Amino acid sequence: MIASAVSPEQLRQRLSVVRARIEAAGRDPDSVTVVGVTKGFDVSAVHAARAVGLSDLGESYAQEMVTKTDAAGPDVRWHWVGRLQRNKVRQIASHVALWHSVDRAELGAEIARRAPGAEVLVQINPVGDVAKGGCSPDETPGLVADLRAEGLVVGGLMVVAPQQPAAAAACFRAVRRLADDLDLRERSMGMSDDLEAAVAEGATMVRVGTALFGERDPSRGTGDRQAGPAKRDG
Repeated sequence: MIASAVSPEQLRQRLSVVRARIEAAGRDPDSVTVVGVTKGFDVSAVHAARAVGLSDLGESYAQEMVTKTDAAGPDVRWHWVGRLQRNKVRQIASHVALWHSVDRAELGAEIARRAPGAEVLVQINPVGDVAKGGCSPDETPGLVADLRAEGLVVGGLMVVAPQQPAAAAACFRAVRRLADDLDLRERSMGMSDDLEAAVAEGATMVRVGTALFGERDPSRGTGDRQAGPAKRDG
């Protein structure tokens, strides 16, 4: 079952709260892109987002992305924020503006074949949690080079942090340092529960679902197997 989204009025209030949280963490809200994660919500979530000027939206389910992009119109910039399998790339390639979770060369090659010149983020995994996906920090420079060799634009790094606050802060710090070392601008890190720590460590994008659209229907399964990561994507 797909949940119904909030009204535009509710979403406007919640977006204001999220931006206030970013400011309280020490950053100009305009310097951090809020990606509204619509996974698990029906197309009314997209209409509400458009009504309040939230134009960056994220998805983790391939079929939901296709359905929603068809209804969204051209003014929405779609982000793929979940785990990704090669066999799903063809289905969504024409819809994705930014791929957040590229963690291996063969996945990049498939994206390059289906969407030449696409912009991607490399997902890293500083803590070695295989359930979250991502490549190790040591492997990241090589993967960045491989993706660029495929003609992809590597915009930055992405991470799914542990739920423990201290571990999450250390994870965000590792991403910032690695992005600086590789001269990469974008740092996609932080979700509804931990965005303050991510913003304090230099996030340029936060992926927010629950804090904007509410709780998802708990009876809804994980859907596509790539849909993760680890059931935390907003």
